[in-house]
Amino acid sequence: MHPRLPLPEASDGDDLEGFLAWLREAIPQVAHYGIHSPAWDATTLHWQVALDANLNDKGTGFGGALAAETTLLGWCWTTLWLRARGRAQDVVIAEGQQRFLAPVTTDYHMQCFPLEADGIARLEASLAEKGRGRITLVQRVYCGDTLCMEAQGSYAVLK
Repeated sequence: MHPRLPLPEASDGDDLEGFLAWLREAIPQVAHYGIHSPAWDATTLHWQVALDANLNDKGTGFGGALAAETTLLGWCWTTLWLRARGRAQDVVIAEGQQRFLAPVTTDYHMQCFPLEADGIARLEASLAEKGRGRITLVQRVYCGDTLCMEAQGSYAVLK
């Protein structure tokens, strides 16, 4: 078993570039995805991704890499949301699904946000009552304005 790399201390308006640097060290595969320029606006986490790091044999985005990146984006959303509230809890994906809608042919951008309008409020209530909870998040992959992939994941916040 490999040693766990603890998260860096959270700060007001979490340092997203610092978080991404930690992520590349904690999960070595992340360093190969070409993720850059993370941004957080209210309830949506965004990042940019270089296609050349994620090519398949057809010269388009590799589905396995896209699936891993959407799963990771949801984990990051949940982890950053918890950090903003001063909570240091483990997050795992409980279930996920993807729909591939169009080929990824250029560098792309991804976004992640709660599926349900009351998802955050329900997670907050569950954390307050039980110390754990779940939230379902949507992740979208775009080439320009074209939606290429949509994924959903149920993320569990452990006690």
